[in-house]
Amino acid sequence: MTELPGPCSLSIVIPVYRGAQTIGPLVDLLIDTLSKEYLLEIVLVNDCSPDDSETMCLQKYRAYPDIVRFYSLAKNVGEHNAVMAGLNNCSGEWVVIMDDDFQNPVSEVRKLVAFAREHSFDVVYTWYQQRKHSLFRRIGSSLNDQLATILLKKPKNLYLSSFKAIRRPLVNHIITYTAPYPYIDGLILNATNNIGKVKVEHHERATGASGYTLKKLVSLSLTMFTNFSVVPLRIATGIGFMFALLSFAIGVEIIIERLTNPTLPPGYSFTLFFSTLFAGIQLIAIGLVGEYVGRIFVCMNKRPQYFIGKSFGPTEQKIN
Repeated sequence: MTELPGPCSLSIVIPVYRGAQTIGPLVDLLIDTLSKEYLLEIVLVNDCSPDDSETMCLQKYRAYPDIVRFYSLAKNVGEHNAVMAGLNNCSGEWVVIMDDDFQNPVSEVRKLVAFAREHSFDVVYTWYQQRKHSLFRRIGSSLNDQLATILLKKPKNLYLSSFKAIRRPLVNHIITYTAPYPYIDGLILNATNNIGKVKVEHHERATGASGYTLKKLVSLSLTMFTNFSVVPLRIATGIGFMFALLSFAIGVEIIIERLTNPTLPPGYSFTLFFSTLFAGIQLIAIGLVGEYVGRIFVCMNKRPQYFIGKSFGPTEQKIN
């Protein structure tokens, strides 16, 4: 392994939601493990969690005011928006994004950062030999992975994990995005091909249940569809063109049948089936276009990515 230069400044961004039982021990362990090796900054973003996460984060800020930055959002905005709040308020040469549930071992942060620095990647994703997520979470992640491969031209062998290290210039590029529907991995894939991956351990959740739901899966997929790709529109156009050709062929076939056999009864069921099918396809296409237009409308109205209700740290409160 190449010998690395002196200690770098490292920011760890942690979106916190229902993390009251884990965020305190996690911060303590991060500081005990990493503060002697890196110029460490820990940025906690409470995503309007309904439990005592805010109280616990504030305790850690007061215990380590030189290391911990704490921002409490006034409204729940979701993981990617909360991460954007953290990225806008961190200063490290390298930024690690990790969850608050101990599924990402603290010991692997050192491995991740060292690998990223050694190879000078813009971003390094982690991957797991054995993932400890629930079956539903694994299915949802696999679906999003396939969609990202198609829509964002993601390398097939790259797993878009939430536990990753990002170099400062790329972070500076990511935070220029101010639209209300950020998708961090989409912004990364649109910006760079200098991407690495490193194998790390993955643990069971320390406590509680995952907040990964069908609603969040659909929301993330729609963001990927409509904010970072026009492929869905092209697919809708292609389907419409194919069915237009099919309709023309069916029309020719009906004319031929009527000419060759004038007594043939009209095919009411056949006609009704295809009329219903075409109407359904048209409604899907209109709905897809409507989703694009609706998101454009929200962007034009400058809906914020997040609003920081309480800010504890040296940086200025930002509204994005």
